[in-house]
This record gives sequence, C-alpha cells and structure tokens, in this order.
Amino acid sequence: MQRLSQSPLDPDFVQNPYPFYDRARACGPVVFWEDYGFPAAFDAATVQALLRDRRLGRAVPPEQATPVPPHLAPFYAVERHSLLELERPDHTRLRSLVLRAFTSRRIAALEPDIKAVTSELLDNLPRAGTFDLIPSYCTQLPVRIIARLLGVPEALAPDLLRWSNAMVAMYQAGRTRAIEDAAAQAAAEFSDFLSAYIEMRRSTPADDLISELINAQQDGSRLSTEEMISTCVLLLNAGHEATVHSLGNAVKCLIEEETPVAALAPQSVAATCEELLRYTPPLHMFDRYVYEDVELGGVTLEKGSRVGLVLAAAGRDPAVFENAHRFLPTRPPKPHAAFGGGLHFCLGAPLARMEMQIALPALFAHLPTLQLDTAPQFANTYHFHKLDALMVSA
Repeated sequence: MQRLSQSPLDPDFVQNPYPFYDRARACGPVVFWEDYGFPAAFDAATVQALLRDRRLGRAVPPEQATPVPPHLAPFYAVERHSLLELERPDHTRLRSLVLRAFTSRRIAALEPDIKAVTSELLDNLPRAGTFDLIPSYCTQLPVRIIARLLGVPEALAPDLLRWSNAMVAMYQAGRTRAIEDAAAQAAAEFSDFLSAYIEMRRSTPADDLISELINAQQDGSRLSTEEMISTCVLLLNAGHEATVHSLGNAVKCLIEEETPVAALAPQSVAATCEELLRYTPPLHMFDRYVYEDVELGGVTLEKGSRVGLVLAAAGRDPAVFENAHRFLPTRPPKPHAAFGGGLHFCLGAPLARMEMQIALPALFAHLPTLQLDTAPQFANTYHFHKLDALMVSA
C-alpha cells in the first residue's frame, strides 16, 4: 500500500483538494493517508463497493471502545442512538421506525413550504449593493424547513443554527478542546429542549414529524425518547448543514461557470443539481471501521482498522465521468456518492434535492444579474467543503 501525506489543514488543499485526490487515485484502490493514520479509497468503484460492504461499518467495534471523556458525555449521549453511528440490527430497527414517520408523502408535502419560504427570503434580499448570500439565503431556507418539519417554532431557528454549527464542528480536522466544549453544551441544550418538546407532543400531538415519531411502531417496538432526540438532532445537523453548503457551493459554481439559464429550467434543473452535487459536494469524506479483513487488489484492510471513503474524489473519477473536472449540467446522469451509499445512504436526500431544485432557479430568476463580488474562499473545515462567505451583488 502506497503512503501519501497531505495535511487536511493546508490552505492550498482546503481551497482545492482535487489535485491530491487525483494523485491518490492513481496509486491504487487504497492508499495510506499518513495525516489521518489510516487507508483511504479515492476511486468511484472502490468507494461505492466499500459503502455497501457489510464487513465495514460506522459503529465502533467493542474491543476498540474507549471511555467517553466526562466533558463530552452530553455529545456522545446523543451520538449513542444516532442512525449515523449504528449498524445492524440496531440500525435496521431504528431506520424502519423513522421511515414510518419520515415518509415520501411528508417530504412531498413540504414543497409549498419550501416555495413560500424561498419567496419570502428572496423578497428580503437587497436589490443593490453587496451582501453575503450564505446567512441571508442558503442558511435560512433549510433551517426554517427543518423547523417546520419537526414542528418546532421557527423563532427557534437561531438556536437550531447555533446548536447545529457547534455539534457538526466535532467532525472537522483539527478540532480543539474549545470545539469539544461547545459541542457538548449544544448537545445538552438541544437534548433538554427536545425532551421537553417531545413530552408536550405526547399530550398534544400535531401534524409534524415529532408527533409521527412518537406514534411510529413496528412489531410492538417504538422509539425511545433518547432515540427520538438523536433522530431529530441528526436531521438538523446532517440535513441542514449539507443543504446550506450544497446551495452555497452551487451558487458559486453556477456563477463562475457562467451557466446558461436553461440549465435551471424545469425540465433541466434536476440533472443540473445532480451535476452540482457530483462536482462540488459539501461532504468530502466519511470513515468506516473494518469488522473483517477485506482484500482489495492485493491490499488487505485489516480487521479493527479504519478506512476513509473519499466521496468527493469518487465524484471526479475519470473512469466513470468523462471530463470529470468539468462542470457539465447537460451530463447524462450517473450515480455519484455525495449522499453516501448502502446502509447509511442519506435519509434526507429527497428533501435536500427538492430544496436545491426550488431554491436555485428561484434565486437566479429573482436576481438574473447576480455576480460574485469577491472571490469566495472555502473554510478550513475538512471533511466539509464549505464557503466562509459568499459575497454577491445584483
């Protein structure tokens, strides 16, 4: 197995990780990423295969479990019941129950809400001068839709954002004790709020996801309060965070590439959004634990080790995508890895797609001369590839 070194905190890498991905992909099915201390896969075939391989998973093997530091107890109390961190049979049971509440019908019913919130946000954008599109548009739409989905007051959006940002920071490279303390405090505050809100909904149910989660049952099994809290936190953190930066990255790309307006027409927008997710996804890597030895092209992933699956590199694999480093909205659709795959395929992918397909055409129809005011810079937050700001003018 070849070994490569590339700091995820290096400024040049943060702004453009794709040259390193190309170099790593050329070295074989997996290379040892020295800065992380584990192998990583970069080509589409290997990434897709490992996403679906039941010999790998997200749950920490029992023999590798370590005591939770006291200062992180609130954070890991939430993580313990998260779909993202579970494997069979616990994952199967929990996901089946959640899907009884988070149905395609409920997601489709959010379309009028998405259109209404989008229209309101656009009406409030400046008509002249420079402004940051991330907090004024990209952030507000998904957090308000998540609030409506859960059934919590939209006035809580600032708290939801604060909690989400603090908790998601735990997954980025170079986290500090300050980041850990903020994440634990956010987890405690969010859990306390949700615990009280769930109890309120038990006595006064409504047409919202929390009420549906309370009612969901299968073979006599129901979700515990702790499982509902973890599910709501996951929907906020994974769904909201990814959609915010999918929108930000998409707007940057569409402007820089001088994309024709036809790419956002009703008959084209779905394909354009898939190409945006392939070309400039917000999440670049997820790791897995290896539960049994896995042979890959003469390389062994050893039981008990970890392996990185570089989703963004898979999306630029020239073996799958011709002219992989070009943004081509008319590209014939092929599967990409932006939403993961296998057991942990993103639960909120249909909602994220619908938000993008509504928000992007509406934005450019409302501000047809939208342009970048300053060159956008990506934040030093790998595994996330997101913009610090998106300063634009109309």
